[in-house]
Amino acid sequence: MEKKRKLKNSELDRKTVAEFKDAEKTPLIIILDNIRSLNNIGSVFRTADAFLIKKIYLCGITATPPHKDIQKTALGATETVDWEYTENTLELVTKLQSENIKIASIEQAENATMLNDFNPEADQTYAIIFGNEVKGVQQEVVSSSDTVIEIPQYGSKHSLNISVSAGVVIWDLFCKFKAH
Repeated sequence: MEKKRKLKNSELDRKTVAEFKDAEKTPLIIILDNIRSLNNIGSVFRTADAFLIKKIYLCGITATPPHKDIQKTALGATETVDWEYTENTLELVTKLQSENIKIASIEQAENATMLNDFNPEADQTYAIIFGNEVKGVQQEVVSSSDTVIEIPQYGSKHSLNISVSAGVVIWDLFCKFKAH
């Protein structure tokens, strides 16, 4: 049997803040649409750092760093991942679309594409929108999106925490971009 030893932090080849800023980014932007939980916001920052996400937009009631409850789960990722606050999610969507960025709401909706069936275009940047913990992505934002992606779920709840949804979608799209 092959020996298995946990790696020490010093063995993980972590990027410095400067190395992260200079690294080639995954062609993904995250939009957080009215997220109320500061722990969820911090968790999304940490996932965005792990997979070299271009930028996070914090919209509406979504809190912004620095805040101790964001930092508790972000573990410093607010220093590496570029972010910006924008009050109006719909205006941001329109602006990004004018910059040739495809908008994908992560939501349960009519005519949604299941995540496992979604294939991002090579050389295309996508902005993925995660919505409020109770209400989801605003309907007007879903309606304005280029596509809606749904995470297939097979249990009785049909609901995932937003930070879990972000982890699932970001990992899936990261793998698909790496395969291009």
